[in-house]
Amino acid sequence: MKIFKNLQISTLLCTAAFLAACSGGSGKDTEEQPNTNQSNNGTSYSGPAPETEDVKQYKRYIWDNLAEQNRCGSCHVEGAQSPHFVRGDDINAAYDEGRELVNLSLPEESRLVTKVGGGHNCWLSSDDACAEIITNYIEEWARASGGLSNTVTLTAPIERDVGASKSFPVSSSNFGTTVYPVLRNYCASCHSEDAALTQKPYFASSDVDLAYEAAKSKMNLDTPADSRFSVRLGSEFHNCWDNCSSNAAEMTAAIQAFADSIAPTEVNPNWILSKALLLTDGIVASSGGRIENNAIALYEFKTGSGTTAYDTSGVNPAIDLALSGDVEWIESWGLQLKGGKAQGATATSRKLYETLTATGEYSIEVWAAPANVTQEGPARLVTYSGGDDIRNLTLGQAQYSYIFQNRSDSTDADGMPALMTDDADQLVQASLQHVVATFDPINGRKLFVNGADTGEMDPSEAGLLSTWDDTFALAVGSEVSNGNSWQGSIRMLAIHSRALSAEDVATNYEVGVGEKYFLLFKVEEHTGIAESYVMFTVQQFDNYAYLFSEPTFISLDESVDPKGISIEGMRIGINGREAEVGQSWAKLSAEIDDSYVPLQGQKLSRLGTIITLDKGPLEDEFFLTFERIGNASFTRVEPTPAAPPEPADLEAQPRIGLRRFEQINASLSRATGISSAHPDVMETWEAVKRQLPVSSDISGFLAAQQMGITQLAVKYCSTLVDSNARGSYFPGFDFNAPANTAFDSASKRALVIDPLMESLLGHEMNWHDGSHSQLSSAPDLGTVEAELNSLINTMTACGNGCEADRTETTVKAVCAAAMGSAMILIH
Repeated sequence: MKIFKNLQISTLLCTAAFLAACSGGSGKDTEEQPNTNQSNNGTSYSGPAPETEDVKQYKRYIWDNLAEQNRCGSCHVEGAQSPHFVRGDDINAAYDEGRELVNLSLPEESRLVTKVGGGHNCWLSSDDACAEIITNYIEEWARASGGLSNTVTLTAPIERDVGASKSFPVSSSNFGTTVYPVLRNYCASCHSEDAALTQKPYFASSDVDLAYEAAKSKMNLDTPADSRFSVRLGSEFHNCWDNCSSNAAEMTAAIQAFADSIAPTEVNPNWILSKALLLTDGIVASSGGRIENNAIALYEFKTGSGTTAYDTSGVNPAIDLALSGDVEWIESWGLQLKGGKAQGATATSRKLYETLTATGEYSIEVWAAPANVTQEGPARLVTYSGGDDIRNLTLGQAQYSYIFQNRSDSTDADGMPALMTDDADQLVQASLQHVVATFDPINGRKLFVNGADTGEMDPSEAGLLSTWDDTFALAVGSEVSNGNSWQGSIRMLAIHSRALSAEDVATNYEVGVGEKYFLLFKVEEHTGIAESYVMFTVQQFDNYAYLFSEPTFISLDESVDPKGISIEGMRIGINGREAEVGQSWAKLSAEIDDSYVPLQGQKLSRLGTIITLDKGPLEDEFFLTFERIGNASFTRVEPTPAAPPEPADLEAQPRIGLRRFEQINASLSRATGISSAHPDVMETWEAVKRQLPVSSDISGFLAAQQMGITQLAVKYCSTLVDSNARGSYFPGFDFNAPANTAFDSASKRALVIDPLMESLLGHEMNWHDGSHSQLSSAPDLGTVEAELNSLINTMTACGNGCEADRTETTVKAVCAAAMGSAMILIH
């Protein structure tokens, strides 16, 4: 292999820095956002003491939070509107009336919650946000009293036979001649990417295919008058172009014409079918069981619209986040970030400073799905900072690594050195992940991904939060300066005022995230077992798909014995047809046996699947088909696959490839024994990783990539030679000898070259007689010896006139020449 001879050493080091104009460096110029919370008005209680422990809990969790004038204290007090559940003269009397409004077993069904959620005097612009905050108050009371129930009672759903259904066709042609002209004529001034003031979704886009995709969820093919487009015009009077009633009728007629062009999908009469269900026919799965007693900021993103993501922790002041830039709501609770951000006000963000500096510990917990694994910077997932290079904390992403920066008295103002997961572990994936970062003054920083400790060691000593700055702001999706944006979806964010334990993290991971339903598909007519169902846990995964998981056979009749029932070849149907992709249970073969537990059932499979959303969560009709269930069977005839095309006659491909950027970094770390998290190495890595190879195709190799590899190799080697580890890496070599004697024999040079070759290639070498074991595909060691020997000759040509540090410099150069060579590059 001669590539090695063509790769030269370069000691050129490049650094780049970019300071955003609004960072200011001190945090004093952080963008101020409007505070949507009313301030605490100092409401106090001076009446009789609580008579019981339960009354005391009521005061702590309900009265103290709702008695203010800007909430319920302006009406529901003595001498005013009944019920007087926040009266200020007698907490015991307030409890008597308020206890009837609270359901500790099912907090979300409490009268206090449903009343406010229905539009009764919410103190925010979102009724749902107010309802969620009150729900959290009641849940805290329920947890404190032991009254919170995390069990779900399964009840039989309404029976519905699977019927013919209309689905959106793949082609937009009929849409383009019916609904699209109305949308384009009257809605393009806002809902189009070429509008002066753009507003998503772009269902009036100049591209009819994009408009069609955005419009699907707004049209009801079965009942056009119930389409969101028609309702917005007729009932909500949203941007009518003349008369709202006639405009709604025109829109409905256009949708009806489009629907009439679609032939209903008829169900195959030979299929073995379950009963049908809508998502809303399901039983809401309890989200109880989360550890969040100390959550001081909580975002579940349930609002679904608007420009504010509300902090529903119930801890004042609420750090509500203002949305800006390219941000979309996810219907199944969450935000899709495409370069935009969500940022809190500096004033309300101060809650984090005051609380966390007092406790000295905290946790950041997120459920998020990165859009890709090429983001770097690090891209800011969550940050409490004042600019690009000054912060209190940041949880970010750098390609395959999660980065955790925390400012303490043992780090700099940027929270460096950072704690980061190893690139080689590739813990960041473009899928929904549970990520937790914890800090406490004893254990320092820790990172957890999907319930498991990543095992990374904090490179800095555990310190105190005494150096935090109270002028910073909380932001999600980018830096407060708008730089280092993170792309992906965030489904939940919680900031806790203590470091969650490993057990707490695992518990919250198991609970999951988002709104979930239990769908019970009735199969009694096939099994002969009373009230028998196949139950799935289902949730809307994002704006485009549903997640089906945990298929379970269950009977709601506790007395039955279903053992012996066979279930084979189960598929999911949607709107009269079997889903084209995602049929994870098509090869299922299960039998109900002794593992069945009455009223709990028997799990049929551990697999889950994604089913493409069609008409939307309110209209999509689901059902199951089976090849066998009980005594019923269906012989499925698989379609004959098309003959494969003739293989393309491609050009011959190289038999060797390149290591990619993260593999090069990991290989250099292993070969030198220097951690990739070493601050000096990280600085160079951040500067050069963009110019390292991103694919294994050797035909795409560039000289600039070799320069980047060389710079990184020089930094690893310099760090090795300058560290105490050099003695064990190069045993026997005298670094204190002058250069003209340190390398004056082959045996002395072998003390440097042999360890490098052993680390790079794993060779057992004997420099003195030239013997060595060698892989057939490895570089020719004679050539390597000649190259490195020539380099040593050049470096020591100064003889007695060499500088005092020339010996160390020569070892660094030899190391860098080897480490930056094809032995690292070629894969």
